[in-house]
Amino acid sequence: MKKLLLLFSIFISTLFLAKEIHPYHVGSVEFKYNSKSKTFEIIGKFFLDDLENGLKEKYGKAVHFNDEKFKQEINELLKKYCTDYLKLKTDSKFLKIDYLGFEEESESVNIFLESEVVSQPKKVEVAVSFLYNLFDDQMNIIHIIVGGKRQSDRLSYPNRYLFKQF
Repeated sequence: MKKLLLLFSIFISTLFLAKEIHPYHVGSVEFKYNSKSKTFEIIGKFFLDDLENGLKEKYGKAVHFNDEKFKQEINELLKKYCTDYLKLKTDSKFLKIDYLGFEEESESVNIFLESEVVSQPKKVEVAVSFLYNLFDDQMNIIHIIVGGKRQSDRLSYPNRYLFKQF
């Protein structure tokens, strides 16, 4: 019984410490239209531990970004995760988005994606719900850049849709 009580108190302490690391659940996604390649270059940035936990919650597998042996599995999981939680529509047409890879940065992860070729749009619609499967206080800052004009907004759980005109 003492061992069980000790394990329980360690577990609870760990939860409180983890919350103290960053009490806010926030990420950002930038959709930048590149007029030369005629594609949207998309970069998502999220806390590393939140993304690990989001992938584990969604797929039931623990992965660790700081461990090279998980790199291939993380790429596969992130590709599926991005397909489920990120959509892009321009001028009423959904665009195919290709997952390119990820890069770790200290306590965060950058995710790189690119859309199919499309003419410069007049209206852009996005659906972003990264980490909504894990946190009901998740906030995602969205930047949409077309023709050098930046429009930014915040999406907070459960809101996932954003529409901008250019």
